[in-house]
Amino acid sequence: MTGDAERALLAERVLAEQEERRRLGELLHDGPVQHLSAIAQIVDAALAALKSGERERAEEILSRGLELARGAARELRTLCEDLEPKALGEVGFTAAVAALARRFASRHETQIDLDIEHGDELGEHAQTALYQIVREAIEQAVRRGAPSRIDVSIRETSGGGAELVVSDDGPPERRSAVLEALAERAATLNGRFSSEVRYPRGSTIRVELPPSAARR
Repeated sequence: MTGDAERALLAERVLAEQEERRRLGELLHDGPVQHLSAIAQIVDAALAALKSGERERAEEILSRGLELARGAARELRTLCEDLEPKALGEVGFTAAVAALARRFASRHETQIDLDIEHGDELGEHAQTALYQIVREAIEQAVRRGAPSRIDVSIRETSGGGAELVVSDDGPPERRSAVLEALAERAATLNGRFSSEVRYPRGSTIRVELPPSAARR
């Protein structure tokens, strides 16, 4: 690899990491941070009720706060699992992606079909990157408008490379920032990213990894 190519790849990785931090910040702000702010207000209200001698009202208020705290804890656990799943190293790629798909399917009442057994044969870095791409692709698909079905497949290509395909029947993906973020993540493995939309509904993203990247 030439010096220019190495610098370009490094720049792509930096951009991908910046996008990931931005996305993580949005997830934390829109979920747990909002819950924690609400909990603080609830505690203030409960303390005010106690000072006024309204014990029963204070208990009711604290009960709502407890439910919010539990919800925030669940969101944080799910976020940690989605970002860097322990299962990826413990039970393998296929099982980790299957668990991810079950969580999304349950939350959004969406059918997610997997054909990803070849993923278990990929290298550690390839598995981690493809897991993150699958997670992001599914997440963005349900954000666009709850597709009824999402298909995820991984197959071996000629020469020992790998191809990931994620397709859905929801509203077409028109947000360039989403596609650019996925492309940047694929670029960290020298992968080739492409996307297509079908009107009035449907989007497909494809990531092709060269043999050297698939084994990393």
